[in-house]
Order: sequence, then C-alpha cells, then structure tokens
Amino acid sequence: MTKALVFDMDGTLANFYGVDGWLNDLQNEKTRPYEVAQPLYNMDTLCAVLGLLRCCGWSIVITSWLAKNASKDYDNKVRQAKKEWLAKYHFPYDEIHLVKYGTTKANCTRKKFDYQILVDDNESVRNGWHLGDTINANNNILEKLVDLLVAEYK
Repeated sequence: MTKALVFDMDGTLANFYGVDGWLNDLQNEKTRPYEVAQPLYNMDTLCAVLGLLRCCGWSIVITSWLAKNASKDYDNKVRQAKKEWLAKYHFPYDEIHLVKYGTTKANCTRKKFDYQILVDDNESVRNGWHLGDTINANNNILEKLVDLLVAEYK
C-alpha cells in the first residue's frame, strides 16, 4: 500500500501568520512573509521524524496554496520563495504542489497514493479531505507524527 503525508505550509510548517504585516505584503505582492516566516517546530526534530517515516514507506508531499487573487508573476515568485524556505530548513519532501488559492488539495495527489494523511491548519480544507485521515495543524503535529511512527513498529 502506498501512503503519503500531505503538508500545507502557511500556518502548518511556517509561522506565516505571525509575520507582522503579512496581509499588507500579500496585497502588495511582496514575498517577504514567505521568506522570513519562522518554523512552527524545531525543524531538526521534525525532519528526523519525517526521515524515519520515509524509511517506513511514507512519502512526504507539500500541497500549499498561493496567495489569493495574485498575478501570475507573483504566483511564480511565491512558488520560488516557498521552495527556498523548505530548502533553508532542510524539509524533506518527495513531491510538491504549489497551487492557486482555493484549489481542492486532494486533486493534486488523488491518484498517486492508496492512503493519505493531510496535515493542515485550515478546518474547511481538513473537512473536505476524503483520501484518508487528517491532522489538525493547530495542535502539535509532532505528537501525531511520533504516534504514527510508533504505530509503524507495532
């Protein structure tokens, strides 16, 4: 059985909404919030847990929305900034989907894995997920990921 952990970024991995002036920057098509957002977790710990999950057969996928009502040029700049943020923190992933705001996230991976767990801070996105389970990123995702890892060895 193929299985994947599908991660949102903003508000899930990166403290995007904690960046002072983030909304104004988005409205003015500035990428600063994507560049300066701090991780919400100790990335060494998170990456270690994800590395172990990958060894257990889990694929790691990033599926994250771009800014709402953005130009094509800004979308491209945001894609680049998000990829650079992931590289800066050595976040391991097997595939990435940086898609228009509001895109149904399940459509990005629907036919690729038998079972998928979405890790997202947006309740309506989690409620619309039908490819497996969800993890509420408003809580400590590390605890849930460690639980998942422990379950692999039972």
